[in-house]
Amino acid sequence: QVQLIESGGGSVQAGGSLRLSCAASGLTFSAYAMAWFRQGPGKVREFVAGIYRSGDLTYYAEFVKGRFTISRDNAKNTVYLQMNSLKPEDTAVYYCAADNVWAPYKNSYEYDYWGQGTQVTVSS
Repeated sequence: QVQLIESGGGSVQAGGSLRLSCAASGLTFSAYAMAWFRQGPGKVREFVAGIYRSGDLTYYAEFVKGRFTISRDNAKNTVYLQMNSLKPEDTAVYYCAADNVWAPYKNSYEYDYWGQGTQVTVSS
């Protein structure tokens, strides 16, 4: 069956960095657009970043532009989220998601598969 397994979360101080990974199995990874979402305490799940299945195009939520970078390695069936200049408001559970389309959508309901999430906590 399809599995998306996130890793790399943790606790950091404001201004620090983390790199999240999401390893996919059970699907043809290169056929899927991938995205990262997050859900903070008491908040709805929100789009963070997406990457086309080719890996050559990306886009970001405004609140992470210039700080986060999404990338993928289709040979390793893995998508990454490099997070720099972290802020306390970035505290959330981060999820990766896969959608069997060319380009990633911003709406969570579009996605076919989800990981279990990894906690990111940023202290001030």
